[in-house]
Amino acid sequence: APVGEGPGAEAEAARERLVVEVGGQRLEVVLPSLPALARAGAAPPGPGRSRPRRGAGPRRAAVSGDTLASPMQGTVVKVAVEEGQEVKEGDLIVVLEAMKMEQPLNAHRSGTVKGLAAEAGATVSTGAAICEIKD
Repeated sequence: APVGEGPGAEAEAARERLVVEVGGQRLEVVLPSLPALARAGAAPPGPGRSRPRRGAGPRRAAVSGDTLASPMQGTVVKVAVEEGQEVKEGDLIVVLEAMKMEQPLNAHRSGTVKGLAAEAGATVSTGAAICEIKD
């Protein structure tokens, strides 16, 4: 059989060869062609299709019982409460900054602020306890 006409010819034609350069090295990459993907029923991502981004949507403080924890790593830019202060659910506790964006952290319940560990200028890691809100 002539080259390109055997049983593997269709599979080979359904692939696209690309040469990419990564870190100064040239690599050959073989991918399914767009027509082959369409025949298989897979719609390629494009301008009209978007995939949901992980983490898209509003960030909320991590909550574990009485503890209000940081949902992300950031710098505390404002502390809106004091130790022993009464707060209502939804009241501002602290404002974090990460990547030039401010993120308010609000009380997840009503109660009294105890063990306030946040102070302006401090860096907190993901999951770090900001304070506890006790009855």
